[in-house]
Amino acid sequence: MVEYSFVTTPNTPVSRSPYPILLAVFCAVFLISNITAQKGVALGPLLTDGAFFLFPLSYVIGDVLAEVYGFKAARRAVFTGFGIAILAVVSFYIAIWLPAADFYDAQDTFASVLGLVPQIVAASLAGYVVGQLSNAWVLQKMKDRFGTGNLWARLIGSTVVGEFVDTLLFCAIAASVIGISTAGDFINYVLVGFLWKTLLEVVLLPITYPTIAWVRGVEKRNAGHADLTAK
Repeated sequence: MVEYSFVTTPNTPVSRSPYPILLAVFCAVFLISNITAQKGVALGPLLTDGAFFLFPLSYVIGDVLAEVYGFKAARRAVFTGFGIAILAVVSFYIAIWLPAADFYDAQDTFASVLGLVPQIVAASLAGYVVGQLSNAWVLQKMKDRFGTGNLWARLIGSTVVGEFVDTLLFCAIAASVIGISTAGDFINYVLVGFLWKTLLEVVLLPITYPTIAWVRGVEKRNAGHADLTAK
């Protein structure tokens, strides 16, 4: 086995892997979305939740991870986010359960904001895991079948599958908690969420493309530097 060591001097620039940063942002987006998704939002006749403006970013980052690092690395990121979300929920409930100090008069507010409804947590986790894994799997399979060209088709195609599964699962599990009681509202919520998230992916393609190119370039430089130091 060849062990790689990076030897640097003050004047030697070294590229560092963007993966840890992407992973951190990926997990943060999911964690924040879990909290903001508790609020039902009505934009005129359109029904959605408070995470609609942020959560799609997780799919953009998921696309970058799957495209550059492959399905296994994307899967590792998904399960890391899952574990962090579980830790956050458990921590919230412990903090709520702990007796409040005499000077603390916001216990009810604290509990109402961070006391995540178990049904919403289950819906969010199920949608997240299945949706993100579907997104990464489809992107990788399309890449294996059709090659590295037509990146836009892989990004949009994988997002269509991932976002639809994610939105459908979340709504199916959490519908009664977020106020969806009719078939019409259910279809409205699923379609609005799915179309919005997919549209945002398309709008963000001009950012996703150079991000993938930049991350891939950094990793290639890292690999080249590792080859040199290993000789």
